[in-house]
Amino acid sequence: MANDELEGNTLSVYAYIIRADKPVGTRDVTRGAELSSTSVAFRHLQKLENMGLIEKNSYGDYVLREKANINGHVWVGKNLVPRLMFYSFFFMGAFAAEVGLIMLSLVIKGLVVQSSFYFLTGMTAVAMVLFLFEGLALNRKLKPKHESEGT
Repeated sequence: MANDELEGNTLSVYAYIIRADKPVGTRDVTRGAELSSTSVAFRHLQKLENMGLIEKNSYGDYVLREKANINGHVWVGKNLVPRLMFYSFFFMGAFAAEVGLIMLSLVIKGLVVQSSFYFLTGMTAVAMVLFLFEGLALNRKLKPKHESEGT
């Protein structure tokens, strides 16, 4: 279930509940998601409950009901990872292989690397860096915000 309302502090609260892997109360969420007050935490918990992603147990604590699909992210265990990070890792592997071939050409006399291969290696490096920075920027958005607004 992809949901546009699942962003900002609400997403941080949701990710905290998944990482906690146990029933959590409002105070737990306030500390764990680094929110300014229990009322802010309660507002986000209500929002998640209304979305059908969490529910209250018989003790009044909140438990995960459903793991949502978040646009541009992938769940890796209990961690939400930007999909762009996986693209960056792909280009890291390609870049390492290309640099390895260039190094081999310095050792093996008969192996000649054409100048276009250097251009390809440069483009791979640029793609790797761009995906990495964009992935890290998306990852920072998942971190809790220290504010009392309702996002």
